[in-house]
Order: sequence, then C-alpha cells, then structure tokens
Amino acid sequence: MKRNAILNFTDVYRYETFYQHRHFNWIDCQDIKGSDCFCDSDAAREIEQHIADFSPHGVHFIDSGNYHYISKFWTDKINYPFVLVVVDHHPDMQPSIFEGLLTCGSWVKDALDTNPMLKKVILIGADEKLSEAVSKQYGDRLKIYAESTLDHKETWNRFASAHVNLPIYISVDKDVLSTQDEHTNWDQGKLRLSELKKLLSIILNKHEIIGMDICGACPMTINQMVQQQDILIDDKVNQELLKVFHKRHEAA
Repeated sequence: MKRNAILNFTDVYRYETFYQHRHFNWIDCQDIKGSDCFCDSDAAREIEQHIADFSPHGVHFIDSGNYHYISKFWTDKINYPFVLVVVDHHPDMQPSIFEGLLTCGSWVKDALDTNPMLKKVILIGADEKLSEAVSKQYGDRLKIYAESTLDHKETWNRFASAHVNLPIYISVDKDVLSTQDEHTNWDQGKLRLSELKKLLSIILNKHEIIGMDICGACPMTINQMVQQQDILIDDKVNQELLKVFHKRHEAA
C-alpha cells in the first residue's frame, strides 16, 4: 500500500516546498463538501475512498486544524492494538454537537468510543483548562500531559515505562506551538519548535512507530504579504518535523 500522503483541502501546500525532495502522494480533497471543521457521512465516504489505497504507516500531512478529524480515518486502518499519541493545544474530546457527526473537536473521543484496537490515548500539550474539562469516564485509557506539565525527557521516560507497551501512532496539530514559531487558524499554545522536535525525537527513538500525521497548516488570507510570510514559516516547520521523523527511520 502507498505510504506518505498530502491531503490538499485549502491549496496551501501548493505554495510550500518541504515535500519536494521526498516521495509524497498528492490527494486532492478540495471538492469534498461537508468537510470543513466537521465531516458528514457523504464527506466521510469520499475521504475513505481517497485514502483507500494508503497505509497508516509513513507521514501524512492533513492541511489545517479544521481537518484534524482525518486522523481518525488513518487510525481506523490499524488492525492491531496500538497507542495514539496526540500533540495538540486542544484535547479534541468534546461530544459532537450532532450524534454521529465527526468533527475536529470530537475525533479523539470518537476514536476512543469506536476503535477496539485503540487501547490508550495520550494527549500532550493541551491547554490546562481544556484538559480539566475532559470527562474522566475513560480512566486509564486516556492520559493527559497538560502544557504546564511538560519537561520532556524525564517526564516521558517515567510515563512511558508505566503506560506505553504497544506500537504508537502520532498525531500532531501545530497549534500546540507558540506563535513565535508557527501561525495557525486556531488559538495556540506556548511550546517552542525546538521543544516539540525534542519531544518527538524521544518518542520516535524509544518506541515502535506506526506512522504520524501533521495538521495545523497556516490559514490562507487575502493579505498577500501576510500570506507569503505565513507560508514560509509553515513550510519551515513542516520541513523540521519531517526531518525528525525521517532521521529516526533512516537510522533504524
């Protein structure tokens, strides 16, 4: 099956270069209606058809945070027990407004509720108040590192030794980053890019990794000067995250 993929919803990736020296499959999703922030049943069928020939292995870029719910489609393809590590400023654990409607704010909860292969979710970098509001009903199946608790290596080592003994799928929303390093269309956290790279390197080097997806592409704007600057910033962040992933795999 095919691996690395770029899902194009907003066209922002056409202006970036991070993927040009590696093999990526381009998946055009611009014509899929009912897919921005939420995903209705028709859109879900179309997206599933678009990625039917793709594996959850490798790296998948999935556009802005409005489409983070696509991580659920990737993880639904995993047919053995695994742990999902989500690096995000938002927990994405809200109940959906309409029953059965997948959204960018509910997809983690939906994955926990519907995927029998998903044994545990670890949320990293979420806002403190948003983390406190998450339901406790999932017990040990859901662990949260709020933004204020991150001190990387020692924290992860202690935590992983007790809670992570299965292959990991990683999902990154770049809104976890400080606005000093990235510009997204959602409110953002305070994590620096160097800290995110360090954290991902630790996880990638210590565990069996299934694959990784990355969202949080910069928003398209009508201000050309702002847009050009945001694209340059976004392109650099994507390049850096891709290097972290491939450095681990090339060394393996």
